[in-house]
Amino acid sequence: MTTTADANRRIHLNQAGYRPFDAKTFAVTGTDGGRFELIDRRNGSKVYAGELTGPIADASSGDTVFRGEFSSLREEGTYSVQVEGIGSSYPFAIAADVYNNVTDKLLKSFYFQRCGMDLEEKHAGVWSHRACHLDHGTIHGSESEERIPSSGGWHDAGDYGKYMVAAAKAVADLLLAYEFYPCVFARTIDIPESGNGVPDLLNEVRFELDFLFKLQRVDDGAVYHKVTTKSFPGLDVMPEDDTAELVFSPPSYTAAATFAAVMAMAARVYRGIDGTFAGKCLKAAELSWQWVTDHPDAAGFKNPADIHTGEYGDAILADEKLWASAELYRTTGESVYYEVFRSTLEQQKELALYELGWADTAGYGTLAYLLAGFGHERPKEADGVYERLLSGWQEQADQLLSRCSAAAEGYGISLLPEQYIWGSSMVLLNQAMHLLIAARFTGEDKYAAAALNHVHYLLGLNPLGISYVTGVGSYSVMHPHHRPSVGDGVPEPVPGMVAGGPNRNLQDEHAKKMLEGMPPAKCFVDHAYSYATNEMTIYWNSPAVFVAAYFDGAR
Repeated sequence: MTTTADANRRIHLNQAGYRPFDAKTFAVTGTDGGRFELIDRRNGSKVYAGELTGPIADASSGDTVFRGEFSSLREEGTYSVQVEGIGSSYPFAIAADVYNNVTDKLLKSFYFQRCGMDLEEKHAGVWSHRACHLDHGTIHGSESEERIPSSGGWHDAGDYGKYMVAAAKAVADLLLAYEFYPCVFARTIDIPESGNGVPDLLNEVRFELDFLFKLQRVDDGAVYHKVTTKSFPGLDVMPEDDTAELVFSPPSYTAAATFAAVMAMAARVYRGIDGTFAGKCLKAAELSWQWVTDHPDAAGFKNPADIHTGEYGDAILADEKLWASAELYRTTGESVYYEVFRSTLEQQKELALYELGWADTAGYGTLAYLLAGFGHERPKEADGVYERLLSGWQEQADQLLSRCSAAAEGYGISLLPEQYIWGSSMVLLNQAMHLLIAARFTGEDKYAAAALNHVHYLLGLNPLGISYVTGVGSYSVMHPHHRPSVGDGVPEPVPGMVAGGPNRNLQDEHAKKMLEGMPPAKCFVDHAYSYATNEMTIYWNSPAVFVAAYFDGAR
């Protein structure tokens, strides 16, 4: 017997909704085609009818997909899709501001990750809790009994660790979102700093930056890789109850280089808002850059034997060097940084120059360099570098675009079957970021249109028909691997968190038990034990903020 929920989930659409003048599509599975109708939920009237097209054999999910389109329906309201022989979809909106709430929730999720302060009910609602991790931490391997301040910043994920390289991606994406779409962030999101005359995105990022200063050794610029307890606490342990010893893991090259990169970005973004703070950021960036240049033979980070929290190890270090040099060049204009950027580019031929990950950071370096010359006089010493990198960015965007329209892609996105890995949502959103940046460089709308398909996927137009953002949509993730959401006794999870998404590699026991034999795009389970499919992290949310902000602000 087909239930209402089954019918809803066989009609795959963006559960948040669509803007009036956007293309509006949905997918249907478990059908041989036929007619569909749009129902106005206010009065039950039929306002649109059409024919499904297909079938498409979707390679990643194994689905036979039919698609429907109702782009010409532009009247604002609340609707559902009714498909002959199946039933009705979940409700969705058509509205110009349909992404306002999405962007705000995605951004406010960072507030819910704050460490070292009370999350008061007036801002956090039912997800309030007491201040956590207020103790000072010890330095791993040090014979000294010195303890250093460790509170503040964002918890990285469903655990309570704080990791420099992970934070760097999150901060970079958010600062880029502000640089690209500042008007979107004029709204407040109800955090303690709201109303202080500074956009809340920058308030939130500054909370993290103030913590990141604590990771830097002020005598030489080295940066501790992370501060965590030695092992993860139980899944139902609230942050204020996680009282094990806090330990600063040894400094690393990746930590120092990514610290230098994001502090250089911050110096640029904040200098028109708080010159003193911007100066502090630049000074810190330059100090860590000096440490990087003084340690060219540093090895990648490995967890000490007695530390069992996230490693964030990375054997390839040239991409972080490229990024830091590019950001310092963009912020200061000093040729010494360009020379390092250029030499790294020429010497390291295998760098993934257009990737925006936490491990592959070279794309941020490429972007910083391109933005330094975009709309301004290009560097005289470029010798074709600018044109080559810009062409490469567009070339990769074209490849992503071709995947979205491939015959074997029933859901209109750029993910290949092999890219459904741990954090596939981040891969998806990084690719959407890449497309939107290509749209900015070229002025071509086709890239933004493809990126919008990725938003639709994230919010329900995917093989499982689920919104991968907590608190958004009628059928969204309810049981994330997120300790506060498990331990607080509140039925609903903390809102605005992006789940990791399908992971074909089945890297936790619950996923292995539940998903063996499933196609890549369906290797997801909404269960708190499935950390490899259903955890959140700050650097999965950060590209989501960037992407949502474009569609929030574009008209």
